[in-house]
Amino acid sequence: QVQLIESGGGLVQAGGSLRLSCTASGRTFSNYAMGWFRQAPRKEREFVAAISWSGGNIVYADFVKGRFTISRDNAKNTVYLQMNSLKPEDTAVYYCAARPGRSTSYRALREGYDSWGQGTQVTVSS
Repeated sequence: QVQLIESGGGLVQAGGSLRLSCTASGRTFSNYAMGWFRQAPRKEREFVAAISWSGGNIVYADFVKGRFTISRDNAKNTVYLQMNSLKPEDTAVYYCAARPGRSTSYRALREGYDSWGQGTQVTVSS
């Protein structure tokens, strides 16, 4: 497994922006797809976005399309989630996750994550 540490969460007003970062260690970063998930209070964890090992394939949940952008820098072992036009309903703990392998299928990018960070809180006030 790979070790993951998220940063960049915080409190922001509705309409504002935040950028989350997740730095990996312990394995070859470019052998992993990377994803972001979130969990709001009293709700199930849900998929937000994912990016393939090379950055060439990206998948977003419908509710963040056009507002969030996932990217990665393999030289820095880091994946990012740029969040714009934030809404109160985006309030959640955001988790970074790693999925081993270089498959780029839609299903592979949404499932099979086996390493997780500790999470970072994002709170959007109205």
